[in-house]
Amino acid sequence: MPALDGLRILDLTQYEAGTSCTQALAWLGADVVKVEAPDHGDPGRAVGRSPNKEYSAYFCNWNANKRSVALNLRAPEGRELLLRLLPRFDVFVENYGPGVMERLDLEYQTLKAVHPPLIYACIKGFGSSGPYADYKCYDMVAQAAAGAMSVTGEPDGPPLIPGPTTGDSGTGVQMAMAILAAYVQCLRTGEGQRIEISMQEAMTYFMRTRIALGGAWGRTASERRGRSGGWPPVDLYPCKPFGHNDWVYIMPVTAEHWDGLCAASERPDLLVDPRFETNRLRFANGEALYEEFAAWTRKHTKYEVMEILGPAGIPCAACLDTGELHNDPHLLARDFVKHLDHPMHGEVPLLGFAPRMSNSDVPLRVAPQLGEHTESVLGEELGLDAAELSSLREAGFIR
Repeated sequence: MPALDGLRILDLTQYEAGTSCTQALAWLGADVVKVEAPDHGDPGRAVGRSPNKEYSAYFCNWNANKRSVALNLRAPEGRELLLRLLPRFDVFVENYGPGVMERLDLEYQTLKAVHPPLIYACIKGFGSSGPYADYKCYDMVAQAAAGAMSVTGEPDGPPLIPGPTTGDSGTGVQMAMAILAAYVQCLRTGEGQRIEISMQEAMTYFMRTRIALGGAWGRTASERRGRSGGWPPVDLYPCKPFGHNDWVYIMPVTAEHWDGLCAASERPDLLVDPRFETNRLRFANGEALYEEFAAWTRKHTKYEVMEILGPAGIPCAACLDTGELHNDPHLLARDFVKHLDHPMHGEVPLLGFAPRMSNSDVPLRVAPQLGEHTESVLGEELGLDAAELSSLREAGFIR
């Protein structure tokens, strides 16, 4: 059975911080019903370069395994439908901007009065208190506010934007963990609770190593390490045929790694080279050492370097681009790349979910179209018949 079979979630999330949370729970078996506005739905539906403004690739990557119900929450009739659905669900999740839930009168105390055991989860850029509480926030805003940009970039250059969207999705998975903890607590006590997570605060969790190693106990960790990120010869090295992403990252951090790297790259002479005998000497002569190994990697592709060094026990990885990621033989062998037939997109690859549970299996399903499940959910949950659904649709309260 799916691990979270029976856990039911009303999902009022948009873009990524909230949708990543509810998708993770859906992939573990929760029944997630996504509530969207009838006119345009989750604005993430139109993100990116997709010609379709209701079913973008961005939306599909963050909303698999959910059902979509389109309710007009600005109308009393649409809001009333949501409140009628509420007691049939365990969790309510939202990540709207500051003040939106209050304007809709859907804050925790209101919903708790309708359904006391409710777990109410809200994701905000800076939380609901403090000087920044009313500030709007997106992924990179949270990353800037949490220090991630300050430690990214070349040593003598400006702060740079990190590639991964951990400000959003990193917040989302932390909220998913908190929801599961609250659900376990509710099973024991029968009591619900409100969970709040600040994107700024969540992002600092991914900064703890850089804080500890470069600025422990409140000191500034402003060092930017560029392409290296470590002590020579830890670095990115160029590989043939020298395309934009033809690089390999090699990370020898122990004496055994150093010995193995010199042997595997057929440069045992470097072991007795007086310039590189100790860590401090390798640091002092870092550029010269880099060129010694770069001369070797330039003779190989990034995959060849990985295939030579990996079996020799040297931590390393080819720098895969997103296209190569979907065709990586290792990920394919582990059945991590799924192929789903999406409306309007056809059969396309979608990366799976990292947790693998021996006693829980949840097949990957395509993201829903806007309002795809409105009739089935309202019919099954509230007992509305075809005539009632038609009347609500004609009035613009549902889609």
